[in-house]
Amino acid sequence: MLSTTERTRLRRARHKARTDRADLYALLDEGMVCHMGVVVDGAPMVVPTAYGRVGDTLYLHGSTGARSLRAGGEVCVTVTLLDGLVLARSAFHHSVNHRSAMVYGVPRVVTDERERRAGLRALTEQLVPGRWEAVRAPTAKEMVATRVLALSLEEASVKVRTGPPTGDEEDHDLPVWAGVLPIRRVFDAPEPDPGLREGVDVPAHVAERALSR
Repeated sequence: MLSTTERTRLRRARHKARTDRADLYALLDEGMVCHMGVVVDGAPMVVPTAYGRVGDTLYLHGSTGARSLRAGGEVCVTVTLLDGLVLARSAFHHSVNHRSAMVYGVPRVVTDERERRAGLRALTEQLVPGRWEAVRAPTAKEMVATRVLALSLEEASVKVRTGPPTGDEEDHDLPVWAGVLPIRRVFDAPEPDPGLREGVDVPAHVAERALSR
């Protein structure tokens, strides 16, 4: 179960809250990009970035020179999956069907070399499962230039909106179409690098990812 705190407790639309930790894991495992909110030099900064999950830890990475990764202190990381546009009979009641997660905490800089590589592997596999084993591993120089952060999933919340639009009872007689436009993720066929060496075919793990939804 997710532990509710003052920051993760939903005060409005409480029926949208999910308290099963499995819902958090499923959402994070399906997503590919998160947004990390951090305060840098007294001003808020929100950075989109890839991530990876290992158990109850979220791994983030970037250049050692990135201000967002050197700021220290608390961060707020969010992941949102858009499932549909909810079109109501009135502008006020339009919405979106979605699944979203919000994680609070103070990330730690990962210094253990084995954990750093495990975190980077999780990041790579989050985007394309099977990719880490298929490519060249990071060099020592590349590892020095990369900062890896680990964020605990201890303080997190999940919010889900599903179903048709809501609205005022009197609006039901309006001659206005209402409903949901579902959204799904589709990958197109892989596009080879123009400089790809002749005879190098699309690997199975990339082909399988292209077929996934």
